[in-house]
Amino acid sequence: MIKVALTGNIASGKSVVQKIILEQGFVVLDTDDCAHELLASNKLVYKHFGTCDRSELAKIVFSDKKKLSLLEDILHPLIKDKIVNFFNENSNEKVVFVAVPQLFETGFDKLFDKIIFVSAPYDLRLKRLISRNGYDEKYARLRLNSQMDENLKIPKCDMVINNDSTFEELKNRTKECLELLL
Repeated sequence: MIKVALTGNIASGKSVVQKIILEQGFVVLDTDDCAHELLASNKLVYKHFGTCDRSELAKIVFSDKKKLSLLEDILHPLIKDKIVNFFNENSNEKVVFVAVPQLFETGFDKLFDKIIFVSAPYDLRLKRLISRNGYDEKYARLRLNSQMDENLKIPKCDMVINNDSTFEELKNRTKECLELLL
């Protein structure tokens, strides 16, 4: 089995690429979904933050790096377990994909055979965050700047899908990437 990580910074288009990969018949685990499930009833998160609500937590942790680190210390080991279980459950598949936004920050990159990075220009990602999430510009920049710069991540990846054009172009680029992978 080839274990492929799909990563990219916030608002780069990972979710869209993920849907395209699913449409091609591959199995994909979304670690954002895992994190949301784990947050829903996590007593340790509630104990430290007084809430398990994602939007409330985001406001708390993205303005305080120590609190962000604490939240990650709670969630990341649980997410890693979910990834390992996903690999075990899908061991009969030729290729599996896991969408991991913070792949390098967590050290999860070591779990994978190949890494695909979805890239988009900073200004385009800023625009998407403001439009998609309704963030004001200051908060959107805070979210963007909380992640490792993509220029530091790209050299560690096997393939890059540039998402700076139309949906059709993104779909074509994703299919080309899958063909190269297989």
